[in-house]
Amino acid sequence: MTFMDMPIAPLTDREFGLFQRFIEQAAGIALSPAKKPLVSGRLSKRLHHHRIATFGDYFNLIAGGKAPDETQLAIDLLTTNETYFFREMQHFELLRKLASAPRTARASGRPWRVWSAACATGEEAYSIAMILADAMPGAEWEVVGSDISARVLATARTGHYPMVRAQHIPPACLQRYCLKGQGPEEGTMLVSRVLRERVDFMRLNLNAAALPPLDKFDVIFLRNVLIYFSPEVRRQVVGRVLELLRPGGYLFIGHVESLHDCLGPIQAEGPSVYRKV
Repeated sequence: MTFMDMPIAPLTDREFGLFQRFIEQAAGIALSPAKKPLVSGRLSKRLHHHRIATFGDYFNLIAGGKAPDETQLAIDLLTTNETYFFREMQHFELLRKLASAPRTARASGRPWRVWSAACATGEEAYSIAMILADAMPGAEWEVVGSDISARVLATARTGHYPMVRAQHIPPACLQRYCLKGQGPEEGTMLVSRVLRERVDFMRLNLNAAALPPLDKFDVIFLRNVLIYFSPEVRRQVVGRVLELLRPGGYLFIGHVESLHDCLGPIQAEGPSVYRKV
């Protein structure tokens, strides 16, 4: 019998509670009881890898401080969410309008900056870069992508994806900014080097007591991550992020999210779109 055939005991409610507290302390993410199958599914391979029979024993491994790499991997597995190119297209249409405005394209002595604050494997950050490259030819602009997971950031930096991920990329952008894999790379696509060089990726925990010193941004994408935070953590994260948004700048959140309980110098400009006043 191989170790992959070794039986693993089902994840108990008590063990699930341990992982709930672990990920809330590490990343501020509140896992609802409905996420129990997700935790079991994502971590079971790690139990097989270490030949561990129970989730309780695996928790002791990552919480004991003796396996920091495994602890980080568990955080990565429990915080990675679905992402794809040009998700929620209305935001990118608005971004194009903002970037195309005469006051934006006019030389101001500084680049126009956009932050993808929970970028996962990078599709959102590169979607932003495609829009800016189209809308601001010859102008200075920067895109920063950040995530708590070092593993997904490694993928983001390569800009290399399965071709199936390209289905939502507008045809003109796909032709202009992506390369189709050939030979052994068939079935994949690579974001062009000129675009990859315009996007910086960094590891960042939005739930840290203080965010690292960054130049302010004109637009911030904080999408489809707030829904995983408790109300108190959500208010704290939004407050920290708003400190890095320029007055008059725009904050985009996910369509299923809301800032109704978050205080700050912002006003709603439309569904899931806010402007800093």
